Amino acid sequence: MLMVKKFGGTSVANKEKIFNVANRCIEDYKKGNKIVLVLSAMGKHTDELVSLANEINSNVPKREMDMLFTVGEQITVSLMAMAFDKLGIPAISLNAFQVRMLTDNNYGDSKIIKIETERIKKELEENKIVIITGFQGIDSNNNYTTLGRGGSDTTAACLAAALKADSCEIYTDVEGVFTADPRIVNDALKLETISYNEMLEFSNLGAGVLHNKSVQIAKENNIKLIVRSSMSRTDGTTVSNFCKKLCNLPKITGVTSNGNVISIVGIDIDTETKEKVIEVLNKNNLKFNNLDKTNMHISVTVNEEDVNASIRCIHDLFFKR
Repeated sequence: MLMVKKFGGTSVANKEKIFNVANRCIEDYKKGNKIVLVLSAMGKHTDELVSLANEINSNVPKREMDMLFTVGEQITVSLMAMAFDKLGIPAISLNAFQVRMLTDNNYGDSKIIKIETERIKKELEENKIVIITGFQGIDSNNNYTTLGRGGSDTTAACLAAALKADSCEIYTDVEGVFTADPRIVNDALKLETISYNEMLEFSNLGAGVLHNKSVQIAKENNIKLIVRSSMSRTDGTTVSNFCKKLCNLPKITGVTSNGNVISIVGIDIDTETKEKVIEVLNKNNLKFNNLDKTNMHISVTVNEEDVNASIRCIHDLFFKR
């Protein structure tokens, strides 16, 4: 199997975490799988680069900011290659220029146009783990570009599509996609699977687990996305063409928020569902307005101080055991 694995900045924030990621990859590598590893900058390194830039110039040219940002991922991938070498596993680190990850020149929010896969395939054939910088590309003039928010997720999904990978695993600091933010709702349920369309709704309405660009790319190319934790071995959440209707599962997928706008995501959301939401908010004396309903979500605006309480009571309405 060809597996694309992406690890975010918190998963590679220090030496111990880098070796943890390396060992996780080696487990699959020793089973005979080919591994392409996509990494973000370590920890808060990107924030540090922003601070440095602002010390020099408070109005930094976008082209130069992208040039600066690409340093973070290059540090991470080279250190990871060193870790694999220390563990006796052949690996090579590549940046966007070496891979030829071609984008437009919209600095700060560029779009991947094409990935030239020849170099990656050559290294994989030599039985190496290939480690690639996330978040970055190059334009037609060989200027470095960055992909915007969620850029490393986008890199991983585009690589999985270009390489026709068997899976694309996105490792985060949570164990998968939940019916609500587990930091707000203690008994939120982890979803075993979720459809591309439901995940897109979640992402667009505030859930920070996956960026909507990566989900859209996965949907267009029918790539199986798996969201899982970098710190545990528990099964994650699979994002695919899964259809709830065929499995006779509840139509409500979960509750998310963006600021003080709370959204209930699901399939075939009807007027009865809307009425239940209104009823439970009124019952708990939670003021709201601007209630909006579509086929796949209901969004309601609440007072800022009532956001968490509103999320909990709406979640209990649909998921209380």
